[in-house]
Amino acid sequence: MISTSQFLNTERLTLRSFVQVDASRLAQLAGNRNISDTMISVPHPYSTEQASSAITGFLGDFATRRGFHYAMALRSDTDNFVGYIALKDIDWEHRQTELSFWLDSGHTGRGYVTEAGRAMLVLAFEGLELNRVCAYHMRRNPASGKVLNRLGFAREGCLRQRVMKWNKFEDACVWAKLRQDPR
Repeated sequence: MISTSQFLNTERLTLRSFVQVDASRLAQLAGNRNISDTMISVPHPYSTEQASSAITGFLGDFATRRGFHYAMALRSDTDNFVGYIALKDIDWEHRQTELSFWLDSGHTGRGYVTEAGRAMLVLAFEGLELNRVCAYHMRRNPASGKVLNRLGFAREGCLRQRVMKWNKFEDACVWAKLRQDPR
């Protein structure tokens, strides 16, 4: 088993653990209506206090190996992260986890989430020796489905009215990648 790290590097990105000084930037980026609109569990507005509490939870998850939440940053500017990616809600008994991600709209279309996702899959399957990684996205957000498809996930179905967003029930698509699937 590969040990987990607070930093993962890809060709263009550094994935690093959040620290409390990231709270205002996390609130600013994740609280953007365009981000929170398509994320199942990101509120809007998103206060600095909520972000600080989330970061405390991220660090607790890291310490207890329940999840690995990373600030996604360009290697040229690791302080000003541009997105979030995580393996969360790790179920050690059944060797599975959920991949979650979002990216600031000013950085979309450059393959950053796909690049970060590949690093997270290496962490999941080689580092943590998990068997299954699943991911969800709202049906009305097909861009996330395209990322998951590029990462080799298989679409398993759609959960009708799975979540409530803006006081309206939304369908969520579920995807998964297994350890045995081609990489």
